[in-house]
Amino acid sequence: MGLKGKLISSVEVKCGGHLVHDIFHTKTHHISNICPSKIKSFEIHEGEAVDVGSIVEWTYNDDGKDKKIKEVIEAVDHETKTITWKVIGGDLLELYDSFTIITSFDHHWTTWTFLYEKKTEDTPEPLALLGIAIHMTKDIDCHLLK
Repeated sequence: MGLKGKLISSVEVKCGGHLVHDIFHTKTHHISNICPSKIKSFEIHEGEAVDVGSIVEWTYNDDGKDKKIKEVIEAVDHETKTITWKVIGGDLLELYDSFTIITSFDHHWTTWTFLYEKKTEDTPEPLALLGIAIHMTKDIDCHLLK
């Protein structure tokens, strides 16, 4: 049937993956200032930081339309610099039964992994969201190199 999918993209970062990880883990609220054309806001609804069990919500711009993603942080691994975000609400769940985003950061790479299950065969692959993630990563890299 092909309803389950996996997309992976790695983006080279000149500033170092550990610095990008720090932005996503401890300074996430700055991302909307770093790339305001794509990320409108980031809020923590439960918890005090991006830690396991925290519930967060992003507002992002997708082709001129504001959309939301609400996520629970399922895992944070400081050694491998990996964060697992499970989508629990927002616009994505109109198209997908489940959606998990894994961000991992190593010396010169940021990797985005999307694991998802489409509601129907006609549901598109989440390429637009992957493009936003890549754009956001490049904006953060440029910001950190300043």
